[in-house]
Amino acid sequence: MRPQVTSSRARPSRRVFLALAGLAVVGVAAVALPKAFAQTATGQDAQRMDADKAYEAARAGEIILVDIRTPQEWQQTGIGEGAIALDMRDPEFVKQLVALRQKYEDKPIALICRTGNRSGYVFEQLNAQGFPGLADVAEGMAGGPNGPGWINRGLPVYPGSAEEIDTRLKAVLGD
Repeated sequence: MRPQVTSSRARPSRRVFLALAGLAVVGVAAVALPKAFAQTATGQDAQRMDADKAYEAARAGEIILVDIRTPQEWQQTGIGEGAIALDMRDPEFVKQLVALRQKYEDKPIALICRTGNRSGYVFEQLNAQGFPGLADVAEGMAGGPNGPGWINRGLPVYPGSAEEIDTRLKAVLGD
């Protein structure tokens, strides 16, 4: 009999994630962004971009780039320069996205993961629920079927240490 592998940290299911996302969308739409919400509902401001475009846009301050991978992945490869790190499994993930949306109403939030699968999933789910101003960096950090990826393009990264992540997140959120 194989031993069971357990984690000391409970991970929310997709159902919990989607429920929280739905509540977040309703809160943002009702309070802060009626115009942007209407645009997203018709799909006008949703977009996909490659890593080069995401890097240039983040550098220029045109987007908020969010790396949604896990802390282990951030430590292994680093985080794309210009991105902030938010673990999509964290129970506070949607709340943090809502805070970003409220602070940066006019900037798209671009999501990136390892190969584009997770960012594509989160992008589709939030976009379908009307979360405004999203973009998906579909090729991800490591690349895949949608392109070579951030790392293979030779784009800069910064260390994925907890201290560096916290410092950069505070700089963006102003905490």
